[in-house]
Amino acid sequence: MKIYIDGKYYDKDDAKISVFDHGVLYGDGIFEGIRAYNGRIFRLDDHLKRLDESANAILLKLPMPIKEIEKAIIETVRLNGLKDAYIRLVVTRGVGDLGLDMRKCKDGATLFIIADRIELYPEEFYEKGLTVITSTIRQKGLDQVTPGVKSLNYLANILARAEATAGGAQEAILLNATGHVSECSGDNIFYVKDGKIFTPPTSAGILVGVTRNVAMELSEKKLGVKVIERNFPRYDLYSADEVFLTGTGAEIIAAVKIDGRVIGKGVCGPTTKNLIKHFRDYANSSGTPVYEAVKAK
Repeated sequence: MKIYIDGKYYDKDDAKISVFDHGVLYGDGIFEGIRAYNGRIFRLDDHLKRLDESANAILLKLPMPIKEIEKAIIETVRLNGLKDAYIRLVVTRGVGDLGLDMRKCKDGATLFIIADRIELYPEEFYEKGLTVITSTIRQKGLDQVTPGVKSLNYLANILARAEATAGGAQEAILLNATGHVSECSGDNIFYVKDGKIFTPPTSAGILVGVTRNVAMELSEKKLGVKVIERNFPRYDLYSADEVFLTGTGAEIIAAVKIDGRVIGKGVCGPTTKNLIKHFRDYANSSGTPVYEAVKAK
Protein backbone atom coordinates (compact mmCIF):
# COMPACT_ATOMS: atom_id res chain seq x y z
CA MET A 1 0.00 0.00 0.00
CA LYS A 2 1.21 3.49 -0.94
CA ILE A 3 -0.10 6.44 1.07
CA TYR A 4 0.14 10.03 -0.11
CA ILE A 5 1.30 12.64 2.40
CA ASP A 6 2.07 16.21 1.32
CA GLY A 7 3.35 15.41 -2.14
CA LYS A 8 5.18 12.15 -1.38
CA TYR A 9 4.22 8.48 -1.27
CA TYR A 10 5.06 6.25 1.68
CA ASP A 11 4.67 2.59 2.51
CA LYS A 12 1.94 1.97 5.06
CA ASP A 13 4.36 1.42 7.96
CA ASP A 14 6.27 4.61 7.14
CA ALA A 15 3.24 6.88 6.66
CA LYS A 16 3.29 9.21 9.66
CA ILE A 17 2.29 12.73 10.68
CA SER A 18 3.47 14.80 13.66
CA VAL A 19 1.95 14.40 17.11
CA PHE A 20 1.81 18.20 17.09
CA ASP A 21 -0.53 18.21 14.08
CA HIS A 22 -3.73 19.96 15.14
CA GLY A 23 -5.74 17.28 13.41
CA VAL A 24 -4.38 14.86 16.01
CA LEU A 25 -4.47 17.25 18.96
CA TYR A 26 -7.88 18.81 18.36
CA GLY A 27 -9.64 17.11 15.45
CA ASP A 28 -8.96 20.32 13.57
CA GLY A 29 -9.43 19.36 9.95
CA ILE A 30 -11.77 17.94 7.35
CA PHE A 31 -12.10 14.77 5.31
CA GLU A 32 -13.91 13.04 2.50
CA GLY A 33 -14.70 9.38 2.02
CA ILE A 34 -14.78 8.61 -1.70
CA ARG A 35 -15.44 5.43 -3.67
CA ALA A 36 -14.01 4.08 -6.89
CA TYR A 37 -15.91 1.54 -8.94
CA ASN A 38 -14.61 -0.37 -11.94
CA GLY A 39 -11.55 1.87 -12.29
CA ARG A 40 -13.48 5.13 -12.02
CA ILE A 41 -13.74 7.50 -9.06
CA PHE A 42 -17.37 8.12 -8.23
CA ARG A 43 -18.61 11.72 -8.09
CA LEU A 44 -15.12 13.07 -7.47
CA ASP A 45 -16.07 16.64 -8.39
CA ASP A 46 -18.89 16.59 -5.83
CA HIS A 47 -16.57 15.37 -3.08
CA LEU A 48 -13.93 17.96 -3.89
CA LYS A 49 -16.53 20.74 -3.98
CA ARG A 50 -17.71 19.72 -0.51
CA LEU A 51 -14.10 19.55 0.71
CA ASP A 52 -13.49 23.08 -0.56
CA GLU A 53 -16.66 24.37 1.11
CA SER A 54 -15.79 22.66 4.40
CA ALA A 55 -12.29 24.15 4.30
CA ASN A 56 -13.69 27.62 3.73
CA ALA A 57 -16.17 27.19 6.59
CA ILE A 58 -13.43 26.43 9.13
CA LEU A 59 -10.91 28.99 7.80
CA LEU A 60 -8.60 26.26 6.51
CA LYS A 61 -6.47 27.03 3.48
CA LEU A 62 -6.05 23.98 1.29
CA PRO A 63 -2.36 23.25 0.59
CA MET A 64 -2.86 23.03 -3.16
CA PRO A 65 -5.51 23.83 -5.79
CA ILE A 66 -8.47 21.47 -6.10
CA LYS A 67 -7.25 20.25 -9.50
CA GLU A 68 -3.94 19.20 -7.96
CA ILE A 69 -5.74 17.36 -5.18
CA GLU A 70 -7.78 15.58 -7.86
CA LYS A 71 -4.59 14.46 -9.62
CA ALA A 72 -3.12 13.21 -6.32
CA ILE A 73 -6.25 11.15 -5.62
CA ILE A 74 -6.19 9.55 -9.07
CA GLU A 75 -2.49 8.78 -8.79
CA THR A 76 -2.90 7.25 -5.33
CA VAL A 77 -5.57 4.86 -6.60
CA ARG A 78 -3.46 4.03 -9.65
CA LEU A 79 -0.29 3.35 -7.64
CA ASN A 80 -2.21 0.93 -5.46
CA GLY A 81 -3.55 -0.92 -8.50
CA LEU A 82 -7.16 -0.66 -7.34
CA LYS A 83 -10.28 -0.67 -9.48
CA ASP A 84 -12.78 -0.84 -6.64
CA ALA A 85 -11.62 1.24 -3.70
CA TYR A 86 -12.49 3.35 -0.73
CA ILE A 87 -10.47 6.57 -0.66
CA ARG A 88 -9.94 8.62 2.47
CA LEU A 89 -8.87 12.21 1.80
CA VAL A 90 -7.85 14.14 4.93
CA VAL A 91 -6.75 17.75 5.35
CA THR A 92 -5.62 18.90 8.79
CA ARG A 93 -4.66 22.33 10.09
CA GLY A 94 -1.08 21.15 10.18
CA VAL A 95 1.71 21.21 12.76
CA GLY A 96 1.39 23.80 15.54
CA ASP A 97 1.93 23.98 19.28
CA LEU A 98 -0.16 22.76 22.19
CA GLY A 99 -2.41 25.81 22.10
CA LEU A 100 -5.58 26.50 20.11
CA ASP A 101 -4.26 29.37 18.01
CA MET A 102 -4.41 28.29 14.35
CA ARG A 103 -1.84 30.94 13.48
CA LYS A 104 0.78 28.75 15.16
CA CYS A 105 0.35 26.17 12.38
CA LYS A 106 2.85 28.13 10.32
CA ASP A 107 3.73 25.46 7.77
CA GLY A 108 0.15 25.17 6.58
CA ALA A 109 -2.20 22.27 6.15
CA THR A 110 -1.27 18.59 6.04
CA LEU A 111 -2.96 16.53 3.31
CA PHE A 112 -2.95 12.76 3.08
CA ILE A 113 -4.75 10.21 0.94
CA ILE A 114 -5.36 6.52 1.65
CA ALA A 115 -6.78 4.17 -0.98
CA ASP A 116 -7.89 0.74 0.20
CA ARG A 117 -10.76 -1.71 -0.04
CA ILE A 118 -13.89 -1.56 2.11
CA GLU A 119 -16.93 -3.70 2.82
CA LEU A 120 -18.97 -1.85 5.40
CA TYR A 121 -21.72 -4.48 5.38
CA PRO A 122 -21.70 -8.03 3.99
CA GLU A 123 -23.80 -8.49 0.84
CA GLU A 124 -26.46 -10.40 2.79
CA PHE A 125 -27.40 -7.19 4.63
CA TYR A 126 -28.44 -5.58 1.34
CA GLU A 127 -31.10 -8.25 1.09
CA LYS A 128 -32.19 -8.59 4.70
CA GLY A 129 -31.57 -5.00 5.85
CA LEU A 130 -30.20 -3.39 8.99
CA THR A 131 -31.37 -3.07 12.56
CA VAL A 132 -31.27 0.54 13.76
CA ILE A 133 -31.78 2.28 17.10
CA THR A 134 -32.25 5.91 18.10
CA SER A 135 -29.21 7.28 19.91
CA THR A 136 -29.41 9.25 23.15
CA ILE A 137 -26.91 11.66 21.57
CA ARG A 138 -28.45 14.68 19.87
CA GLN A 139 -27.25 16.14 16.59
CA LYS A 140 -25.19 19.31 16.83
CA GLY A 141 -27.28 22.45 16.41
CA LEU A 142 -26.94 24.75 13.42
CA ASP A 143 -25.69 27.42 15.84
CA GLN A 144 -22.64 25.21 16.49
CA VAL A 145 -20.16 23.85 13.94
CA THR A 146 -22.75 22.79 11.42
CA PRO A 147 -22.98 19.08 10.53
CA GLY A 148 -22.65 20.30 6.94
CA VAL A 149 -18.90 20.59 7.61
CA LYS A 150 -17.34 17.14 7.31
CA SER A 151 -14.85 17.72 10.09
CA LEU A 152 -12.45 15.33 11.79
CA ASN A 153 -14.39 15.66 15.04
CA TYR A 154 -16.60 12.57 14.80
CA LEU A 155 -16.81 11.74 18.48
CA ALA A 156 -20.61 12.13 18.68
CA ASN A 157 -20.99 9.84 15.66
CA ILE A 158 -18.62 7.28 17.15
CA LEU A 159 -20.48 7.23 20.48
CA ALA A 160 -23.83 6.93 18.70
CA ARG A 161 -22.50 3.96 16.73
CA ALA A 162 -21.22 2.44 19.99
CA GLU A 163 -24.76 2.66 21.38
CA ALA A 164 -26.01 0.84 18.30
CA THR A 165 -23.44 -1.90 18.72
CA ALA A 166 -24.28 -2.28 22.42
CA GLY A 167 -27.96 -2.58 21.46
CA GLY A 168 -27.34 -5.26 18.85
CA ALA A 169 -27.94 -2.84 15.96
CA GLN A 170 -25.82 -1.77 12.99
CA GLU A 171 -26.68 1.95 12.92
CA ALA A 172 -28.01 4.74 15.13
CA ILE A 173 -30.32 7.65 14.36
CA LEU A 174 -29.53 11.08 15.75
CA LEU A 175 -32.39 13.44 16.54
CA ASN A 176 -31.89 17.19 16.50
CA ALA A 177 -32.73 19.68 19.26
CA THR A 178 -36.40 19.80 18.21
CA GLY A 179 -36.75 16.02 18.30
CA HIS A 180 -36.88 15.62 14.55
CA VAL A 181 -34.86 12.96 12.73
CA SER A 182 -31.62 14.37 11.31
CA GLU A 183 -29.36 11.56 10.10
CA CYS A 184 -27.59 8.41 11.24
CA SER A 185 -24.10 8.15 12.70
CA GLY A 186 -22.62 7.61 9.24
CA ASP A 187 -25.52 7.79 6.81
CA ASN A 188 -28.40 9.92 5.59
CA ILE A 189 -31.90 8.50 6.04
CA PHE A 190 -35.01 8.23 3.84
CA TYR A 191 -38.42 6.63 4.22
CA VAL A 192 -41.07 5.48 1.75
CA LYS A 193 -44.78 5.92 2.45
CA ASP A 194 -47.69 5.47 0.03
CA GLY A 195 -45.42 5.71 -3.01
CA LYS A 196 -43.68 8.88 -1.82
CA ILE A 197 -40.10 9.23 -0.57
CA PHE A 198 -39.14 11.58 2.27
CA THR A 199 -35.83 12.71 3.79
CA PRO A 200 -34.80 15.37 6.33
CA PRO A 201 -33.88 18.80 4.90
CA THR A 202 -30.55 20.53 5.46
CA SER A 203 -32.21 22.62 8.19
CA ALA A 204 -32.62 19.41 10.23
CA GLY A 205 -28.85 19.43 10.76
CA ILE A 206 -27.46 16.96 8.25
CA LEU A 207 -24.38 16.43 6.19
CA VAL A 208 -25.50 16.77 2.58
CA GLY A 209 -24.27 13.40 1.44
CA VAL A 210 -23.01 12.75 -2.06
CA THR A 211 -24.81 9.40 -2.13
CA ARG A 212 -27.91 11.13 -0.72
CA ASN A 213 -27.94 13.44 -3.72
CA VAL A 214 -27.47 10.53 -6.12
CA ALA A 215 -30.35 8.63 -4.49
CA MET A 216 -32.57 11.67 -4.92
CA GLU A 217 -31.58 12.02 -8.58
CA LEU A 218 -32.15 8.33 -9.29
CA SER A 219 -35.50 8.38 -7.49
CA GLU A 220 -36.69 11.10 -9.83
CA LYS A 221 -35.09 9.90 -13.07
CA LYS A 222 -35.45 6.13 -12.71
CA LEU A 223 -38.44 5.70 -10.38
CA GLY A 224 -40.35 8.82 -11.38
CA VAL A 225 -40.65 9.87 -7.73
CA LYS A 226 -39.47 13.26 -6.51
CA VAL A 227 -38.06 13.09 -2.98
CA ILE A 228 -39.80 15.38 -0.47
CA GLU A 229 -37.49 17.09 2.02
CA ARG A 230 -39.24 17.85 5.30
CA ASN A 231 -38.85 17.59 9.06
CA PHE A 232 -40.40 14.52 10.65
CA PRO A 233 -40.41 12.64 13.99
CA ARG A 234 -39.39 9.03 14.59
CA TYR A 235 -43.03 7.97 14.35
CA ASP A 236 -42.95 8.51 10.60
CA LEU A 237 -40.14 5.98 10.35
CA TYR A 238 -41.99 3.45 12.51
CA SER A 239 -45.08 3.67 10.28
CA ALA A 240 -43.21 3.77 6.96
CA ASP A 241 -43.51 1.18 4.21
CA GLU A 242 -39.71 1.20 3.79
CA VAL A 243 -36.71 2.96 5.30
CA PHE A 244 -33.30 3.14 3.67
CA LEU A 245 -29.95 4.71 4.43
CA THR A 246 -27.40 6.22 2.07
CA GLY A 247 -23.68 6.87 2.45
CA THR A 248 -20.38 6.46 0.66
CA GLY A 249 -19.49 3.38 2.69
CA ALA A 250 -22.96 1.83 2.95
CA GLU A 251 -24.13 2.97 -0.51
CA ILE A 252 -27.92 2.37 -0.35
CA ILE A 253 -29.20 -0.11 2.22
CA ALA A 254 -32.54 -0.86 3.89
CA ALA A 255 -33.32 -0.42 7.58
CA VAL A 256 -35.90 -3.06 8.48
CA LYS A 257 -36.11 -2.73 12.25
CA ILE A 258 -35.97 0.55 14.22
CA ASP A 259 -36.16 0.74 18.02
CA GLY A 260 -37.72 -2.73 18.11
CA ARG A 261 -40.37 -1.90 15.47
CA VAL A 262 -40.43 -3.94 12.27
CA ILE A 263 -40.56 -1.67 9.23
CA GLY A 264 -42.87 -2.74 6.41
CA LYS A 265 -42.48 -6.46 5.80
CA GLY A 266 -39.20 -6.64 7.67
CA VAL A 267 -37.03 -7.07 4.57
CA CYS A 268 -35.56 -4.84 1.90
CA GLY A 269 -38.58 -3.39 0.09
CA PRO A 270 -39.18 -2.98 -3.66
CA THR A 271 -38.38 0.74 -3.83
CA THR A 272 -35.10 0.27 -1.99
CA LYS A 273 -34.23 -2.76 -4.12
CA ASN A 274 -34.84 -0.73 -7.27
CA LEU A 275 -32.68 2.12 -6.02
CA ILE A 276 -29.85 -0.26 -5.09
CA LYS A 277 -29.93 -1.74 -8.60
CA HIS A 278 -29.97 1.66 -10.32
CA PHE A 279 -27.25 2.97 -8.02
CA ARG A 280 -24.94 0.04 -8.75
CA ASP A 281 -25.53 0.31 -12.48
CA TYR A 282 -24.78 4.03 -12.38
CA ALA A 283 -21.76 3.73 -10.07
CA ASN A 284 -20.14 1.07 -12.24
CA SER A 285 -20.57 3.03 -15.46
CA SER A 286 -19.64 6.59 -14.49
CA GLY A 287 -16.95 8.58 -12.74
CA THR A 288 -13.48 10.00 -13.22
CA PRO A 289 -11.25 7.44 -15.00
CA VAL A 290 -8.08 6.33 -13.22
CA TYR A 291 -6.29 4.17 -15.76
CA GLU A 292 -7.67 5.60 -19.01
CA ALA A 293 -6.17 8.96 -18.01
CA VAL A 294 -2.71 7.38 -17.91
CA LYS A 295 -3.16 5.71 -21.32
CA ALA A 296 -4.19 9.03 -22.85
CA LYS A 297 -0.86 10.70 -21.95
